[in-house]
Amino acid sequence: MSSGIDLEGLELSTQAVVKEALIRNIQVEILDRDENFIRLTKGMKTEIIRQATKTSADTYVSAEVMGNKEVTKLLLKEVGIRVPSGVRIKNLNEAREHYGIFFGKDLVVKPLSTNFGLGVFVIKDLGSPNELENAVEYALAYDDTVLIEEFISGKEFRFLVVGDEVVAILHREPANVKGDGTNSIERLVEIKNRDPRRGEGYITPLEKIKLGSVEVEFLRKQGLELDYVPKKDEKIYLRENSNISTGGDSIDYTDQVHPGYTEIALKCAKAVGAKITGADIMIDDVQKEPNNGNYGVIELNFNPAIHMHNHPYLGMNREVEKKVLDLLGF
Repeated sequence: MSSGIDLEGLELSTQAVVKEALIRNIQVEILDRDENFIRLTKGMKTEIIRQATKTSADTYVSAEVMGNKEVTKLLLKEVGIRVPSGVRIKNLNEAREHYGIFFGKDLVVKPLSTNFGLGVFVIKDLGSPNELENAVEYALAYDDTVLIEEFISGKEFRFLVVGDEVVAILHREPANVKGDGTNSIERLVEIKNRDPRRGEGYITPLEKIKLGSVEVEFLRKQGLELDYVPKKDEKIYLRENSNISTGGDSIDYTDQVHPGYTEIALKCAKAVGAKITGADIMIDDVQKEPNNGNYGVIELNFNPAIHMHNHPYLGMNREVEKKVLDLLGF
């Protein structure tokens, strides 16, 4: 494939779409490299795409709905899908007022409108008021409105919906290291980050693991510090949330999930009017039929990355860019 297209600097998801477009003899123009805007043309048909999955297939309002977590939950609840309960607040004083309600519970604190797991903080067994206030303050840095929600147990799975099909399913494992009996947590992170698949800015399949305040605090709650040396094969988690954008590992599960969860993901997309979305679902056991107590939809993403389904940490390439171009009629 001789393209003449310079892919350097483009997000990996956009690169995948460009490469597949060229295979299909579609003319590709990079309109804005920094913003990942491309234009595809074949015959009389033209489509402008941003970041691989922002396309004309979805309406502006569907993207706005998915960007507002409270509206999304309302619409999903109306069609019988389990979502976490919670409250909406705007400042630390309101957080303090709700402290008594949430004391001793497992919570997720997150900005009302955000993507890629930014500003999300998980609290297990809420203790002091400061713990809640710190999480809310962290989330308020990303939005002026914050949701405090119940934590739904299970493992988190990303269901990628394109059109009327779930085209790929991933389990996203939170940022972690595995002990070798010799190196400290800090050193193990450094070693794991040497993997050429890890980088920054979504131009590689996985993101580098950071060791910031969130990671240090999560370790502290486990009674650990960065200089702790894990035993051989001991797995140490560095965060509660499992986003790839915060150093998580992607493990393909497309062929291992009960079809009932696929139906739930499709129902989610339909409820918000989305043609392309990433449904994040907490599931206790992926092989058991879903019921009201063993799963919960925690988020719908209006601009889901596709590269993690093509280059999982473990698993096969699902070539989902082909489904995106099929949806657009190329």
